[in-house]
Amino acid sequence: MEYATIEELVSLAEAAETSISEIVLQVEVEEEEITEAEIKKSMLANLKVMKDAVAYGRQNNIQTGGGLVGDEALKLGQYLTVAAEAEKDNIYNKIITFALATAEVNAGMGKIVAGPTAGASGIVPAVILAIGEENNLNDQSMSEALFTAAGLGYVVSKKATLAGAAGGCQAECGVGAAMAAGAAVELRGGTPRMAAAAFAMALKNMLGLVCDPVAGLVEVPCVKRNAFAAAHAYTASTMALAGIRSVIPADEVIMAMTEIGDQMPTCLKETSRGGLAVTPTALKIKEELRD
Repeated sequence: MEYATIEELVSLAEAAETSISEIVLQVEVEEEEITEAEIKKSMLANLKVMKDAVAYGRQNNIQTGGGLVGDEALKLGQYLTVAAEAEKDNIYNKIITFALATAEVNAGMGKIVAGPTAGASGIVPAVILAIGEENNLNDQSMSEALFTAAGLGYVVSKKATLAGAAGGCQAECGVGAAMAAGAAVELRGGTPRMAAAAFAMALKNMLGLVCDPVAGLVEVPCVKRNAFAAAHAYTASTMALAGIRSVIPADEVIMAMTEIGDQMPTCLKETSRGGLAVTPTALKIKEELRD
């Protein structure tokens, strides 16, 4: 059993009357020639790293290389402690807090799961952990959603790119949002077809996103971009669960992302020679860090 496209992955799940996560797990068992129990144990270990990063980022002022970020998750957490009850219980607030926390841990060279990349590492865990917390889900359920995210990301890695240096941030935060959206649909009880729709909607609405890190650091705008992308992913999952479909299929959205990345100038692909990275403030920060 194998898949090379999102459509093939969905079709396999539909034919077997099972979830995307189960198909991804079974393919992994076949390809790696290890037991299902071993693979599940490995994914649970990834989930623990994600939980630890969120917890640490929420509770600590992270010391990053450039010192441009580090207390965003703390500030948001402090705000929510005095906010109205409706604000505290808002899942979007949890999602953006978790995403900021993880992205700041990454910026501070802490331990994270690079899925799909280190620079976009806050998106998938933020969405899955927030949904899990809201619905009192166990670790097994959340780790299954990670298999869904992994399978969707795998297709992109084979058909296109996950590197900001090759495709801009659409290939990092964009794909991260798409992976999280598909996983969220499954976690919230949706079908494989709905997961594919969420993936497509999340990615197509982040097409063209450039990679323009200030001073070459994965701090600005990367950390806050993770939070926006995570909220975006949850929105896409809700739309898909409502039965809203993407007119452009997921695999064609991936194709479009590749073409856009190829057309994108090098200065907007992780080189820090365009976009926000060359604004007056960004150039001043770069000089100050160089001194």
